Amino acid sequence: MRDVAQEGCRDGFQVLGAHAAIVGPVGKTAPAAARLCQQAPGKGVNSRTEIDTPVMTMTDWESRLRRALTGTSEQPPRPMSRLELPLNMDKLLLTPALLKSLRPAAVLAPVIRRGDGLTMMFTVRSDRLRSHKGQISFPGGRRDDDDASAAANALREAEEEVGLPPASVEVLGYLDDYPTMTRYLVTPVVGIISGEPEIRPCEDEVAEVFEAPLEFVLDLRNFEHKMLSREGLNLPFFELNFGRHRIWGATAGMLWNLANKVAETA
Repeated sequence: MRDVAQEGCRDGFQVLGAHAAIVGPVGKTAPAAARLCQQAPGKGVNSRTEIDTPVMTMTDWESRLRRALTGTSEQPPRPMSRLELPLNMDKLLLTPALLKSLRPAAVLAPVIRRGDGLTMMFTVRSDRLRSHKGQISFPGGRRDDDDASAAANALREAEEEVGLPPASVEVLGYLDDYPTMTRYLVTPVVGIISGEPEIRPCEDEVAEVFEAPLEFVLDLRNFEHKMLSREGLNLPFFELNFGRHRIWGATAGMLWNLANKVAETA
């Protein structure tokens, strides 16, 4: 990932179960039981003590994911992700001239079939990178002249960063374009991977690879709406905590977009 996407269970959380595989740090791969965490009472805006939604099978989740992305395309005109700015300032700030000046980029949101469940893969950015060190992102980066499409861009970057063969990925569709403060316009590509992909993180770019249960990252109740103060402006952003991993900024914004699309299929 080249300067594009900015972007755990802690005390007070209850372990509910679910499975995932965790890869990392670099060079170490091991399956592990990942725990779907739920915040206990009094521990934040999303506090709750029980799951009140029906359990869904892998077939249910994959079916909803596919329905949510049906009809999406990388061809213009592309929908723009809402940045949740106050007073509907998205339309005022994201002018056609500004959007035209942004550099094109793409990320892959990889969904992996793991046994009887689905997970989503994330990377932790290496401390060797110039920006966003240690932050969580999807594999991706700016578009090269040789990239025939946004999907080709995302798949190439995923292969470079984590060794994921492009042929192993079925592209399901696209999320809304996401403008970043680093002046990129990111097209998120959602793909599904079968089997047990061999993950080979690039040490220069990736410090760790981990996976979270898909049902966790698609649960709107797990997102927190927070505020970042910068140069006198209060900028809203989303945050999602899974174990010791804090997913926020552009990556959480893209997940919020996906979670809403899937929720609309219920």
